[in-house]
Amino acid sequence: MIYPYKDKHPEIDESAFIADGVVITGDVSIGEKSSVWFNTVIRGDVAPTLIGKHVNIQDNSVLHQSPNAPLVLEDGVTIGHQCILHSCVVKKHALVGMGSTILDGAEIGENAFIGAGSLVSPGKKIPPRTLAFGRPAKVVRKLTDKDIMEMDRIRREYVEKGQYYKTLQK
Repeated sequence: MIYPYKDKHPEIDESAFIADGVVITGDVSIGEKSSVWFNTVIRGDVAPTLIGKHVNIQDNSVLHQSPNAPLVLEDGVTIGHQCILHSCVVKKHALVGMGSTILDGAEIGENAFIGAGSLVSPGKKIPPRTLAFGRPAKVVRKLTDKDIMEMDRIRREYVEKGQYYKTLQK
């Protein structure tokens, strides 16, 4: 379901795939060929949520904000199943592993990987091309070219899957 909140209406590119059971409300923008998977909730009723191109937000995730603190997902981001993101910034081509929580003011660097089940504390900055893991998340190593290739594969597959499912909605 897509709802306005007061005078704010979600802006969703026509090429984006929005699965059944998704709720999107308020000041939310979603870029081209992005996908939002089953039972995800994106509420833009406090501050904006800006989602770039080729982003995938997997099943049962929750995205929200604090006042004057937008949530930003840059192009090519992967958000794993059952993640919670709150007023954070996730830079281009980063991957947030399933079951992770990213809190207010945190920033995930370009091509960074947050391991499954991690908690990124408020204001924490994860450098580009690193793997961070744990509760609270700590950088454990630099990513290899092979790691980056695997993240690219996941992103490409979700763009393809989203576009396939989009054809079933017509």
